[in-house]
Amino acid sequence: MNEIDDESSHDAPRRRRYSRADPDAPTRGERRREALDVLALAHALAELSDAQLARVPLGDDLREMVVTSRAVRQHIARKRQLAWLAKQLRGREDELPPIRAALEHDKQAERVQTARLHRAEAWRDRLLAGGDDALSALVAEHPGADRQHLRTLLRRAQDESTRGKPPSAARELFRALRDLLDPDGAP
Repeated sequence: MNEIDDESSHDAPRRRRYSRADPDAPTRGERRREALDVLALAHALAELSDAQLARVPLGDDLREMVVTSRAVRQHIARKRQLAWLAKQLRGREDELPPIRAALEHDKQAERVQTARLHRAEAWRDRLLAGGDDALSALVAEHPGADRQHLRTLLRRAQDESTRGKPPSAARELFRALRDLLDPDGAP
């Protein structure tokens, strides 16, 4: 073996060799599922926005790999690039749990925000259907609500609905309800 071969073999990550005699060794199917799970993680990282990617605990080299993978647009080249990113991630198994935790936290925050928006939509629909009775129930539940402003928006939204006009007042009512139900705006 010459010196060049000897040096390059030390830089390459070592593959784990499993013996059939070892009962604790993962099966071929388990290893494949783990590899596919890491590939899905690579896809998820490549789909993040810049702000979301900044919140994920990645080393500078991994972050650069993700940014490079995001830049590739051609289908086959992107598939190959994401497979390469997944291979790099598999070589850093100790860094994967915090990355997965950060992505799961983002998903949970997104679910909470979606639930809040659905709640505001439900109140808007309830107000449009129930009128002043529903408005009284809303004000009873949220005493700090500006009753007069909400009533004005509700009347305008009902008027737009009967005239068949675009629902700009209903959108404004939704925004007012969203701010009322979630004053801090945080997930």
